[in-house]
Amino acid sequence: MSQTRLIQLEADILGKNNGYAQANCAQFARDGMFVLNLVSSPGSGKTTLLCKTLEALKDTLDLAVIEGDQQTSADADRIRATGVPAIQVNTGKGCHLDAHMVGHAVESLKPAKGSVLLIENVGNLVCPAGFDLGEAHKVAILSVTEGEDKPLKYPDMFAASDLVLLNKVDLLPHLDFDIEEAEANVRRVNPRARVLRVSARSGEGMEAWMQWLKGGAMMASATLPATAPLAAE
Repeated sequence: MSQTRLIQLEADILGKNNGYAQANCAQFARDGMFVLNLVSSPGSGKTTLLCKTLEALKDTLDLAVIEGDQQTSADADRIRATGVPAIQVNTGKGCHLDAHMVGHAVESLKPAKGSVLLIENVGNLVCPAGFDLGEAHKVAILSVTEGEDKPLKYPDMFAASDLVLLNKVDLLPHLDFDIEEAEANVRRVNPRARVLRVSARSGEGMEAWMQWLKGGAMMASATLPATAPLAAE
């Protein structure tokens, strides 16, 4: 395949995806939903972090989860064990979720208006960067068991993320990981990104992450019309 044809094919694929993403985004706005696209490498602790977040917030927020993996329903089963509704999307040989998959998943999941929808993308720091799902924000999770240079190696993903969670910070005393350098590398590729240090195991930083999430949910649901008062008898 020629380079020109390859570029045209990629443009066609992204253009079609962007159309579905715009439709998703419009629906999310109408329904006052706050939608996040969680992205990371495999093994970053993304699912554990998500489960801890759901357990802490399920009594105060309407929550729903779309789980993306190439195979198995293991992560969706873990999510449902928290009591939060979840749907699994298996991509087969695909390395990312796309907006069409998410739209169909939302139709099946039927999240409540004003809810928070958390999309756990396939573990991959390359392909998901270019595919808008209609989300409000991409949230990148980088664990301290990875390299400080990950943001420089995968700049498109970190440039597309509005929030970066540096996860597993409870392990820092046992690792040769320069967290200051990691944060500096994030800001080299994305000066506007907010960076939070968190640990799902110890709870460090989790309150700041959940406050950020609750603030976004409040702003999104503010677009919904107020419930009409009951008529007087």
